[in-house]
Amino acid sequence: MRQLSKYTLPFFACSTLALTGCQQFSKPQLPPQAIQPTAPEETQTQNVAKDQFALQGKIGVRTPQQSGSAFFTWQQQQDKFDIELSGILGVGKTQITGHTGQVTLNSAKTGEIHADSPEELLERATGWHAPITHLIKWVQAKPATASAQLNKDEQQRITQIIEDDWNVDLSYAEHATLPNKLILKQALESGKENRITMVIQNR
Repeated sequence: MRQLSKYTLPFFACSTLALTGCQQFSKPQLPPQAIQPTAPEETQTQNVAKDQFALQGKIGVRTPQQSGSAFFTWQQQQDKFDIELSGILGVGKTQITGHTGQVTLNSAKTGEIHADSPEELLERATGWHAPITHLIKWVQAKPATASAQLNKDEQQRITQIIEDDWNVDLSYAEHATLPNKLILKQALESGKENRITMVIQNR
C-alpha cells in the first residue's frame, strides 16, 4: 500500500469518507440465517426515493497508519451535496461540494481540487477509493445495491449492511427509525482493518 500523504485524513473523513485501499479484501461473514439478501425491487424502490437530509456530527478515522477525527455538517439534496469538515488535525475547515459529474474540494492547505465524482476526487487527492456514494444510502439505513447483505433487529430496522467489501454496523436511539451511529469496517490482508466511526448528533 502506498504511503499516505499528510492530507489523506481530511479526504478520508470527507463524506466522509471511507477508505477502499489498493489491497484485495475479504468480506466479513455472518451466519447464513442472519443474512437477508436485498430484493432487487426493494433496492430499486429505495434508490429512487429522495436523498434529502441534513446531518451534523463527528467522524473518526482509523487506519493501520494513522487516526484522527473531525466535526462535520452534511447537506444532501438529491444528487447535490455540501459537506464541511473542521478540526481535522489542525488542517482547518475543508469544504466538499458537488453534484453528479462535478465535485470540488477546497481547503486552505490544498486549494481547489476538482473531479467527476466523490470517489474520483479521493482517488486523485490521496490514491484511495471510497464508497461515498454508498454512504449517502447507509446514513439513511438503506442498502446501496441489490447485492447487499442485510441483518435486521426485531423492529425490522437494518442493523448491519455487508456491501462491496465493507461491513457497516448501524445503531439506533431507542425507537428511532434512522441510525445515530455507523461503524464502517474494511478487513485488510494483513489481518488489520480500516475503520470509520460516524456519530450523527443532529438530523
